Amino acid sequence: MPRTPEENERIRKSAKENIRAAAMEVFMEKGYHGAAIDDIAKRAGVSKGLMYNYYKGKEELLAAMVNKRIDEIKEVMQSAAALGSSEEQLAYIINGALANVEQRPREFRFYLHMQTQPEEDKVLSEYSQVLNKAMAQQFEAQCGMFAGLGESEARARSLYFSSSLQGAMLMIATLPGHYSVEKLKQQLIEQFCQ
Repeated sequence: MPRTPEENERIRKSAKENIRAAAMEVFMEKGYHGAAIDDIAKRAGVSKGLMYNYYKGKEELLAAMVNKRIDEIKEVMQSAAALGSSEEQLAYIINGALANVEQRPREFRFYLHMQTQPEEDKVLSEYSQVLNKAMAQQFEAQCGMFAGLGESEARARSLYFSSSLQGAMLMIATLPGHYSVEKLKQQLIEQFCQ
C-alpha cells in the first residue's frame, strides 16, 4: 500500500530532524569548521546523497539549528508572556532556562561559543548575529516584565537578571552535577520574582 502524503511528510520531517541532531553532535565534538559532511551523514545513519536531498551543506544545517534555537527562545517568551503576572513570567523563564541547560549542557555551550565568535569568521559570525538579535528581543521583553514589577530601573534590573541567569546556566553547563539546579532556581526566583 503506498504511503499517504501525511506519512511522507512525517518521514521527511523525521529524517531532517535526525540529520540536524547528528550535525549538532558532530559540530559540538569537532567544531563547525572541523566537521565534515561525511561525519554528519555517518552519525545520522544516512547516505550523503540523502543528506544533500534535505540540506545543501553544513551552512544550511547551521542555519536550521540557529532557527530552531530562535524558535525555542520565542516559544519560551510567548509562553511566559501569556502568564498573569511579571513574577510568574520571570519564574517561568528561570525554570525553563535552567531545566533546558541541565538537560542539554553541550548544546548550550555550543550556542554560547557560537555567539562569541570573531567577526573574521564570516559564517559563524553571521549566525551569531542572528542569534544575538533574538537574545536582544528576549532582553527587551524581560525589561517589560521588570517594569511590570514596578522597577524604576527596569533595564538595569533586566541586565542583572540576565547576567545572573546566564552565569548560572554557564556553571551548570560546564560543571554538570556540581550544583543543585533546584536550589539555583529557587535562589533566582527569590531574588528576582518577589
